[in-house]
Amino acid sequence: MSGRGHTKTQRISLAKRAGTIFPVGRIRRYLKGCTHHQRIAVGAPIYQAAVMEYLSAEILELAGNAARDNKRSRITPRHILLAVANDEELNKLLKNVTIPSGGVMPHILPELLKKKDGSKLTISHKAHRPQSAGIQKAKNKAAAKKVAPNKKPVATITKPVAVKPAPVPTATITKPVTIVKKPAAPAVKAAVTKAVTAKPAPKTEQYATLSEKTLFLGQKLTVVQGDISAVTCDIVVNSTNGTFEMKNEVGAALLKAGGEELKKSITVLHESHGDLAYAGALLGDAPNLKAKHVVHVHSPEYGKPESEKDLENVIKNAMSLADEKGCGTIAFPSVGSTTNNFPKQNAAQIILKSISNYFVTVMASSIKQIYFVLYDMESIGVYTTELARLD
Repeated sequence: MSGRGHTKTQRISLAKRAGTIFPVGRIRRYLKGCTHHQRIAVGAPIYQAAVMEYLSAEILELAGNAARDNKRSRITPRHILLAVANDEELNKLLKNVTIPSGGVMPHILPELLKKKDGSKLTISHKAHRPQSAGIQKAKNKAAAKKVAPNKKPVATITKPVAVKPAPVPTATITKPVTIVKKPAAPAVKAAVTKAVTAKPAPKTEQYATLSEKTLFLGQKLTVVQGDISAVTCDIVVNSTNGTFEMKNEVGAALLKAGGEELKKSITVLHESHGDLAYAGALLGDAPNLKAKHVVHVHSPEYGKPESEKDLENVIKNAMSLADEKGCGTIAFPSVGSTTNNFPKQNAAQIILKSISNYFVTVMASSIKQIYFVLYDMESIGVYTTELARLD
């Protein structure tokens, strides 16, 4: 209670109201300080924060791709420079920006590069030295003396010499043809049939590893952009409700890949175990998926009492089921923030913290790799930022 009888309410920041990660209030103060106008529109700092957040997410994605191409698990200033320089629009926008410790972009003149045959390009220094007229005149006289104009050429042939053509042996022509024909025909036929009957190689989907962090016990936490239904792992986590509905993005992707067999497996699991307990987890089969098992979790709703604690219990229950099965890899979506209105930053903080605390509390764990499979740029930016802050 305050002095006048009113209850104290928790203050909500402008960034939380606007739904941005970047601080709107701080940007508003900077705008007021860097302009001669005393009044700043209400939407100006929000728009500025949204633009800065979008540019940061775009650069972060391209820098993550550059780090992956260079086989590095962390993004360095060099990767940021490569990301900006290789994008036409970003390079035009940030052409006057200097990135510390980013190095420079390689630019080598084609004259200094090696030829295709591997030999270096040699430059004649004599060709670049200017010669005087006297030296050039003396050289021309010496060259003229070497030519003997009085000497007659060698006697020419007046009578044409008749050259008889060599007889063409018939045996030597027909024999090699028969020898080449017989073994070549079955070999060519086999090669043609093999090329016709050969099946095309299956397409493997590429995933962008955007960020990775190793905990002190050796477990790796990796932020991945891609489709969660095609991730090769031991366990994939499905965020659902008590009746195993698959209406969100994760459930729809799993059903699309699993088909009727996965739908039938979920129905049998529901009939045998009943409704899924609130904040509970249940292990099921994963037909037609690249994962071995599916852990269905009842994601809590944001705004209910102790919703944050329930989200921690959901993650711990899923990790415990993975350990009971002796699994080494597990893939998480953004649990709670897809259909249950959890703020993405709040959900990412709770999930990462609960996973880190889980490895501290258990004596031993078979889990060595944890994937956070995301698809939208906002979630990717949030998880990458919070993973970097994780102790």
